[in-house]
Amino acid sequence: MNKPILKIKNLSKKYHTPQEEIFAIENLNMEINQGDFIAIVGSSGCGKSTLLNIISNLDNASTGNIEFSDSNPKIGYMFQSDCLFPWLTIYENCLIGLKIQKNNTPENQEYVLKLLKKYKLDDFKDKYPSCLSGGMKQRVG
Repeated sequence: MNKPILKIKNLSKKYHTPQEEIFAIENLNMEINQGDFIAIVGSSGCGKSTLLNIISNLDNASTGNIEFSDSNPKIGYMFQSDCLFPWLTIYENCLIGLKIQKNNTPENQEYVLKLLKKYKLDDFKDKYPSCLSGGMKQRVG
């Protein structure tokens, strides 16, 4: 039996409008084990993005809690829109996280160049996001 890497217990998120409270998520419980492949499926507005925002610590739950087996989990999350900075080149956009974390080393820069090549974006590294297709922007993101 695999050990859970993520446990979600009694998670709820409610939004307040002037007229009412709206639950985006209500009393969600789940466990994700090492090696699991999951899909979060539902209609528009059912709380999928809200759940991912809470898991990645971009938003707070109203109630409940999330436990990771690792005290410092690495979470990757692709937003619905590409969120690229239009004034930065593709390469500069790829380096922005490293710069924020003060981890923009020559080794990491070389790794970014390898990833751009792997995803067939190396010819566009000095271009700006407006020059890319939607799918290419998603790959950069």
